[in-house]
Amino acid sequence: MSSAEGAPLAGKVVFISGGSRGIGKAIALKAAADGARVVIAAKTVDPHPKLPGTIHETAEEVRAAGGEALPVQMDIRDDDLVDAAVARAVEEFGTIDCLVNNASAINLTPVSATPMKRVDLMFDVNVRGTYTLTRAAAPAMKAGGHIVNLSPPLSMNPVWFARHTAYTISKYGMSMCVLGMAEEFRASGIAVNALWPRTVIDTEALRMIPGVDRRATRQPQIMADAWHALVQQDPGAVTGQFLLDEEILARVGITDLDAYASDPQVPPMPDLFVDGPGSLFDQG
Repeated sequence: MSSAEGAPLAGKVVFISGGSRGIGKAIALKAAADGARVVIAAKTVDPHPKLPGTIHETAEEVRAAGGEALPVQMDIRDDDLVDAAVARAVEEFGTIDCLVNNASAINLTPVSATPMKRVDLMFDVNVRGTYTLTRAAAPAMKAGGHIVNLSPPLSMNPVWFARHTAYTISKYGMSMCVLGMAEEFRASGIAVNALWPRTVIDTEALRMIPGVDRRATRQPQIMADAWHALVQQDPGAVTGQFLLDEEILARVGITDLDAYASDPQVPPMPDLFVDGPGSLFDQG
């Protein structure tokens, strides 16, 4: 018997948007360790000069980790390509058990410094992309399936809008999809939840943002482990929820998070959109 046999996701089909790097890649490798069949759907086929990782490189790592891999080039802004990617996954594997809406665009600038092409990009990738991929994938899913949007808890605290209104609206749009789709798919036995990190995660995209101290972050593995715990929950009992990585890990008994620290000597910085004591802007 292989180490993956009997694992929670053994044989399951996991479809990940933006799976060639960062949190998406970490989730792909976590699923692979269970022996899952992983669809890596992203734009990057050839190496990017600034952002490492392609769908084919990630596919090789998935196979090396014990999973099956299907790399599919997909621009989430193109409905035809989204439909084709889902059709390819179903043709190869027959179904989709877990959908991860991970693809995201970020621009942390105020209204006066955010050109409309950047606004359109964030809206097209974040909220519209999440919507269209879920629209395409849901018919291929069965009772017991999980859809996880990597999006924040909804908070009307103005502090989260004041510095980057367009980005906030686009990410909250992903979260509002959770509210509506969780209710729509409840009768079908498909869970829809949001997962968000309590602290900043060290990803390739983060490294493009000037002034961020990467030592004060956690590694993407914490989100992969939290996702893994989330998709083992009963979809009838856990749906329509906004969960932080620390919360879902605590539910399965993981409370020592030091191993995820980028630098154990530097406390991790709170992420955006997390209210309460110790939040990024001290909104206790």
